[in-house]
Amino acid sequence: MSLLEIRLFTLHPGTREEFDRLSREETVPLMRRYGITVLTGGPTLNDEDGYCLVRAFASEEERIGLQKRFYAGPEWAAYDKPVTEMIADYKTVVLPLTPELRRRFGA
Repeated sequence: MSLLEIRLFTLHPGTREEFDRLSREETVPLMRRYGITVLTGGPTLNDEDGYCLVRAFASEEERIGLQKRFYAGPEWAAYDKPVTEMIADYKTVVLPLTPELRRRFGA
C-alpha cells in the first residue's frame, strides 16, 4: 500500500451512533469485500458529530477504481440514502503511506 486516505465526516447531530453501527456492521465489511483496505475508523474524540475513516490503497488509480466499483455496486444502493442523509459534510485527505505509517498500521 502506498496511499493513505483519511475521510473526516461531520454528521448531523444525533446520527453518529447509527452511522457508527452501520459502518462497523455493514459498510466497512462491504468495502473489504470489494478489496478496499480499511485500517481504522470510528467516532472522533474531539467532536461529538465527527467520524473518521482511514483506508489504504496501492495507488491513486486503485483508489479511484475501487471506489467507483464500490459506490456503483448494487450492494451500496441499500446504504447510499441512509448513510448520506446522516452526513452534513466531509473532507478527504490523501497522503503517501510512509514506511513508518506502514509499520504502525501493519499495511
